Amino acid sequence: MPTPSDIKKALLKAGFEVYQTRGDVVHVAERVRENLLMDSGIRVHATPPTVRFVVRAQRNDFPGDGDEHLFQRARVLADPAVDRGYSEVETTVTQVFDPGDSGRTLDTWCEVSFEKTVGDVDTAMDEVRFVLSLEKAASRR
Repeated sequence: MPTPSDIKKALLKAGFEVYQTRGDVVHVAERVRENLLMDSGIRVHATPPTVRFVVRAQRNDFPGDGDEHLFQRARVLADPAVDRGYSEVETTVTQVFDPGDSGRTLDTWCEVSFEKTVGDVDTAMDEVRFVLSLEKAASRR
């Protein structure tokens, strides 16, 4: 089994940015908003080697939708991954609070996590590349 250090080295060698490592999980950095901010919705678990990612729909973008409809909007984004062998593993409702006023909610995100167990680090790198290509947030386009 690979170690988190092995995974981190492989990610860097493959040209990815690492956001952080927590335990046996390496968080992959994603640049958003003209590369100024980083997000980390992609994770590579060492034991067993697994790639996990999160898609979401934000209530502010769809104010009339209930949670289940928002989850469904998010799930649609992962259809190419499901076709590739990813499975839904978790749903979460996350409140985004105002950093200047913790009593004020700015938005609510309905997030769905998907994961796929892979055989080795090289396959994990291929899967990270694939997952990075997916849209992660539903939009009103």
